[in-house]
Amino acid sequence: MVVALLLCIAGGALLALLWMPSRTGPDRADVAGGPAPLPAQARVALPAAPPATPGPIARKEPARAPEGDADPTPDLKSYVARGDNPSMAEVIERLHQRGIHSGLGAFSPPGTSPPLVGLAVPEDFVLPKGYVRHHQATDDGQAIEAVLMFAPDFQMLDTAGKPVAMPKNGIVPPEQAPPGLPIRRIVIPAANEPAPTRR
Repeated sequence: MVVALLLCIAGGALLALLWMPSRTGPDRADVAGGPAPLPAQARVALPAAPPATPGPIARKEPARAPEGDADPTPDLKSYVARGDNPSMAEVIERLHQRGIHSGLGAFSPPGTSPPLVGLAVPEDFVLPKGYVRHHQATDDGQAIEAVLMFAPDFQMLDTAGKPVAMPKNGIVPPEQAPPGLPIRRIVIPAANEPAPTRR
């Protein structure tokens, strides 16, 4: 009876040993085919992965203007190709109608700002303080002889030292011309005519 009891105890202990995982034996991950985890003391922190190098930056296509009348920049070549050869005044007017005021649109249409007309100033005439030469050109690019104007910050005084009324456009009238200046009005050259050169 005692022998049978000892055999039962020994058999139970043997079964318990077979079913319990050993600390030095393979882990469950080894049985399943995976790597066994390392003890905490043997674990080493791996270096952080280097940041990924950025790839090529995709360029955005520039926004294209819609076709047709909505195009904000009229193409002069297309006008010429259609036989619609506009004048510079028409081109600037079309730009202004479309709300464009840069490039050619920054200019006023030819003829809208006529040249100032006043006394001609010979190139060799020495102007006293308070007077300046104002150079101009026609719409087709011809130079106009210099016109006499008051300097912007100049105020003429009478003999009593009181301010004299000055013209708003700055053009010097003949009665306020400096002494010795020959009184002659400038001549605006006609289209495609050379500007007069007088002294």
